[in-house]
Amino acid sequence: MTSDVTPVVQGRGIVKHYGHVTAIDHSDFELMPGEILAVIGDNGAGKSSIVKAICGAVQPDAGEILIDGEPIRFSSPIEARERGIEIVHQTLALSPALSIADNMFVGREIRRKGILGDWFRLLDKKAMERFARDKLTELGLMTVQSINQAVETLSGGQRQGVAVARAAAFASKFIIMDEPTAALGVKESRRVLELIKDVRARGIPIILISHNMPHVFELADRIHIHRLGKRLCVIDPKDYTMSDAVAFMTGAKEPPIEAV
Repeated sequence: MTSDVTPVVQGRGIVKHYGHVTAIDHSDFELMPGEILAVIGDNGAGKSSIVKAICGAVQPDAGEILIDGEPIRFSSPIEARERGIEIVHQTLALSPALSIADNMFVGREIRRKGILGDWFRLLDKKAMERFARDKLTELGLMTVQSINQAVETLSGGQRQGVAVARAAAFASKFIIMDEPTAALGVKESRRVLELIKDVRARGIPIILISHNMPHVFELADRIHIHRLGKRLCVIDPKDYTMSDAVAFMTGAKEPPIEAV
């Protein structure tokens, strides 16, 4: 990590217990500006827990989290979202019966100006549809028939595209992507990978949780390897192979001292 660059988000000595189980064991974490940081680890290694602690979905028992160098403690993912942190869940967190535009604005709807919005709380549907259409067009996703069609009518790749577009539209700090291609076919996965590259090109840092090593090595600027509840090492994918990463992750091979 470059010493004169402040991480976008940093975790120091994070600890989380679930009863007698230690999910996070004094773990550190850094996401640098403009990068894609892949987080990999075996099942039960604690990689999801450390990311959940960062976005307020889990409350750490010890340690501190800093955003742009300032200590912060989110009580919920909603608080994190208000600070510009967006999450693309593996399950997408979309409402199938709602339209694309409605899904883009769930929980942050635009109300009409004046008395209609202030008193009668009427929504400005046209403004939301226009915004959603613009964001989908920016990311090359306007292959859908209509911005008002229900999400349940979309393919898996299109749904994931809507989730990525929503995150990119509202994220000002960084985006967390949890297994974004896990349920997709080869062609749809490729489109989502290109979307992730487009988002990074806009300067938005990304935390990518993934088991797919080819995708990790294609996208990541750095790879955070989590093992037994803590950060084992951080490697540059240009300096190591996928086999090396798996060996570090499983304990078959010790990481180099400079990566720890």
